[in-house]
Amino acid sequence: MKGKNSGLKSIGNQFFFTGPTLIFFSITLLIPFLYGLFLSFTNMTSPISPMEFAGLDSYTAAFQDKKFWSAMWLTIKYVAATIILVNAFGFTLAYLVTSGMKGQNFFRAAFFTPNLIGGLVLGYIWQFIFVQSMPQIGEKLGFEILRLGWLGDEQLAFWAVVIVTIWQSSGYLMIIFIAGIVSVPRDIIEASTIDGATTMRRLFRIVLPMMVPSFVVTVFLTLKNSFMVYDLNLSLTNGGPFESTKMVSMHVVQKGLIESNYSVGQAQAIVLFVIVAVITGLQVYFSKKLEVEA
Repeated sequence: MKGKNSGLKSIGNQFFFTGPTLIFFSITLLIPFLYGLFLSFTNMTSPISPMEFAGLDSYTAAFQDKKFWSAMWLTIKYVAATIILVNAFGFTLAYLVTSGMKGQNFFRAAFFTPNLIGGLVLGYIWQFIFVQSMPQIGEKLGFEILRLGWLGDEQLAFWAVVIVTIWQSSGYLMIIFIAGIVSVPRDIIEASTIDGATTMRRLFRIVLPMMVPSFVVTVFLTLKNSFMVYDLNLSLTNGGPFESTKMVSMHVVQKGLIESNYSVGQAQAIVLFVIVAVITGLQVYFSKKLEVEA
């Protein structure tokens, strides 16, 4: 009886601490995901239309949707650009604010602040900058690149979204990189300095190899956030001009809610989920192998 009571007490303690989290996770993530998976096998045209089982018809339509794959390819290019640039800027900021410069605590807070602004608000702020401020600055300074209407050009609008993403996300990754830089043993840095290693040599031979765990986290976050970008895409360009900046998340939402193809939109959302899960899983797997070697 005593062993049984202790077992029940242990289960009760575990449920007390983990139960609220599991319930919240199920309500907000697990149940909606399973319900969406079920809807992808129906032929619903709107959230209020009757549900009839349609097998894999929605997935067939999803794979045959050329605009979906066009949006996916654009998103992949966006992901590639943001992974490289956001991590590069984030690490550069972290390296600067841990170098002993004056006011580095102020700069840490300043660089992190854009991450606190929601994507919708941020998009409208930068829309004003691209449409109103930059052309006037370019006119006064004589810079043709600034005088152009970035959000009205198919090529420049894409890079406008990338620039705003860098501005928003670099500060957040900076915090992760700061933790990685601070964790590098100081005695190794001091020993390399005594041996005559230059700053750049220490950076590439010591600091970066020992920060692989930080890069595993930051690349994973950048991958996930970039594939799922929607609010910034909506408020900054709304997919324009001529759908040249419509990312895959926006396409899925419009397919389901605006084009009244709810089941096909759900199927495309599942396809997107699988693609992101596979890519991020491979990224973590191979990055962890590098971490062990480092």
